[in-house]
Amino acid sequence: MPDAPSDIELLRAHVRGERHAFAELLRRHNDHLWQTALRTSYTREDAADSLQDALLSAHRRAGSFRGEAEVRSWLHAIVVNACLDRIRRNKTRRAFSFSSEHQQSEPSEDRDAMAEFETSMLIDEALFTLPPDQRAALVAIDVEGYSVSEAAAMLGVPTGTIKSRCARARQRLQERLDFLRDPGNRR
Repeated sequence: MPDAPSDIELLRAHVRGERHAFAELLRRHNDHLWQTALRTSYTREDAADSLQDALLSAHRRAGSFRGEAEVRSWLHAIVVNACLDRIRRNKTRRAFSFSSEHQQSEPSEDRDAMAEFETSMLIDEALFTLPPDQRAALVAIDVEGYSVSEAAAMLGVPTGTIKSRCARARQRLQERLDFLRDPGNRR
């Protein structure tokens, strides 16, 4: 749509009080923001709560947006920070979801699909053993595809910190995957 307003135009319209501008902005980025929350949180429930907190915060703070980054990156950072805040609040108790949404369907192909599924489960399990700051950096760079400088701006830390968090996360992830791949270490 060539006549569709840009993200920044929608955000500015929201700040001016136009009723549906923020909803349109969220429609554009909802899938990305939800996936970000899922990858950063320990459970689907925490992801949903964090996303809701983040969107309320973005709605209220829209007037403070300085335009130093893309609106999508600004929203992404708010979601990651909301997830990290929730993780810190829940640190004493780690919850796991038993909802049916977590159930994976059986792969339709033979061993290759099953091996791929098992590998993906191992990676997910190992990813969630990382400290939240390392996981957030690694997800931003390796999963979401942001540059180091973009990830640093989103997470509010220097680029060197992102590089070291990713390096430490990759090392821990490799060690954990090696441990989990050993059949004698499986539960």
